[in-house]
Amino acid sequence: MTTVSDRPQPPAEQPPAPPAAMQLREIIFGAAPAAAVRAAARLGVADALGDTPATAEELAAAVRTEPRPLARLLRALTCYGIFTEPDENTFAHTDMSRLLRDDTPHSLRHISLWCTEPWTWQAWPLLDQAVRSGRDVFDTLYGKDFFTYLHQDARDSAQIFDRAMTTSSRQSAQDVAALLDLSGAATVADIGGGQGHVLAALLEKHPHLEGTLVDLPAVVAGADPRLRDGGPLADRATVVPGDCRTAIPVRADAYLIKNILEWDDESTRRTLRNVMDAAEPGARVVVIENLVDDSPSMKFTTAMDLLLLLNVGGAKHTKDSLVRRVTEAGLVLHDILEVNPYLHAFECTVPH
Repeated sequence: MTTVSDRPQPPAEQPPAPPAAMQLREIIFGAAPAAAVRAAARLGVADALGDTPATAEELAAAVRTEPRPLARLLRALTCYGIFTEPDENTFAHTDMSRLLRDDTPHSLRHISLWCTEPWTWQAWPLLDQAVRSGRDVFDTLYGKDFFTYLHQDARDSAQIFDRAMTTSSRQSAQDVAALLDLSGAATVADIGGGQGHVLAALLEKHPHLEGTLVDLPAVVAGADPRLRDGGPLADRATVVPGDCRTAIPVRADAYLIKNILEWDDESTRRTLRNVMDAAEPGARVVVIENLVDDSPSMKFTTAMDLLLLLNVGGAKHTKDSLVRRVTEAGLVLHDILEVNPYLHAFECTVPH
């Protein structure tokens, strides 16, 4: 006998989508939640809030603000799942708000600051100009290119950039190391590898492997301590200052190119050409990038794509555009693998 509970139940009704006008208004005011996240990160509210709920007055005393404006800030953030308000004027953590803490694994605090730095608020209103010309807007705004401006005129922002990139690299390093099997290689070169967090993770995974980190002199000067003299991996690591757009002065069995093929097309072509010039036939080349298609993180990657257009005239790749770049360079593409929801790895070799 079939009981009521055995019968197929109708699907639960989904709440109606907000009207189009309301959705568009929320997008138009999109600067507000970004600014609110920045304010919370700068004030250190997430670090001040412990495991139990706290009142706005208690939090205000901890971060040295006025209670009422702080409550307004936090209430705005609760609309996006950043903090929650279990009782009136009392706030508690959510999974997202914990990511604004400095002591949380995979913290996004420095990245949230980087993406809302003062120069970004000057650049975004010129997006139509960048779309029209296909060029960055930094010469128009500041009379110099992005990285020159960053290191000459916005050194605090440059430091935040370095911290954000370090955080991002550390978080993805373990995912990359888990994906890549380099047991058949004796040497690996991380090209444009920043401070070498990915290289260090690969060397820790493969005790037989020797590795070389190549990046600009100012970048490798702050290389991961594990790779430097006295570090546990120093006897298997070489740190080489250089610009991969000019030349790649290292020969290896495997080359790793992660998140650096986002500049203008000519810089990307030069980098891939330099890899081809440096590598032996049969060498493995793994290109790892965010994609603006075929990804569950489309809102994030397309936003970063537009920010790249504004600041350096660069672009995130689609799967097809990156396939074109590597094959035009002469590489043989074998497979495309998902590293994590944000990154894809293009497995290539240098032809014989």
